[in-house]
Amino acid sequence: MIRSATFIVFAIVSASPAVAGPLIVPSGESWVFSIERGQPVRPHRVQPAARPAAGQVKVTVIAGMGTAMTVTNNSRIAYTFRAELIGAPNGKSRTCTLPPNGIPALEYWPVKAKAVRVGSFKPSSADGSCP
Repeated sequence: MIRSATFIVFAIVSASPAVAGPLIVPSGESWVFSIERGQPVRPHRVQPAARPAAGQVKVTVIAGMGTAMTVTNNSRIAYTFRAELIGAPNGKSRTCTLPPNGIPALEYWPVKAKAVRVGSFKPSSADGSCP
């Protein structure tokens, strides 16, 4: 009896979706994902010219004289989120706002980074920027 109850609990926990965490987007790559519980889920790499489907977000990171990030949110919900540079001096991070309806937000840091970690998305009413 105890073994079958333990198995049932294990089966329920195993079937539950894992809580997602922040997504790391390497420099030179574009990724598309959905947002659940404030974190990116079902991420997949795409071509830079790809457009996110309805309800998805696309992030592109490019390093040159510094690091640039373009984020396009193809949903009706505006978000605030955290963006953190990886592999850059002092690991700079910011709280950014992202407009809805496919309007891209652009951010630039004057330091070169290997990647940008994005996560902690929360609904917002603000226009897109990373002050």
